[in-house]
Amino acid sequence: MISYVTLGVSDLAAAKKFYSELFADEGAKVLLDGERISFIGKSMAAPMLAVCTPFNQEPASAGNGTMVAFAQKGKAEVDAMYNKAIALGASCDGAPGERIPNAFYGAYVKDADGNKLCFNHFMM
Repeated sequence: MISYVTLGVSDLAAAKKFYSELFADEGAKVLLDGERISFIGKSMAAPMLAVCTPFNQEPASAGNGTMVAFAQKGKAEVDAMYNKAIALGASCDGAPGERIPNAFYGAYVKDADGNKLCFNHFMM
């Protein structure tokens, strides 16, 4: 159902590098590269992440309460993605852990523009 999710960024080149490296182990790469927007994913036919400089030419800003969640196969994968994001320059916004007992395990980071990301695993 989802085609792509867009995150506004202030430095397109840096954002492409961050997200391409973050998801490289999952086979993701820049699939379509435009002047102010780039689409990162495994295939143009699968859900993608787009990073772009805002169309209105105003500064990029993260939405309050807005978050993009990326499903992982298990707790170890959540931990690994969290650690990788931190190593690539993201900041912690919630260390890995069970948020809903026996149901939801997640970790939260913010990228350089303050966009909130979640790496999660539903244990049900």
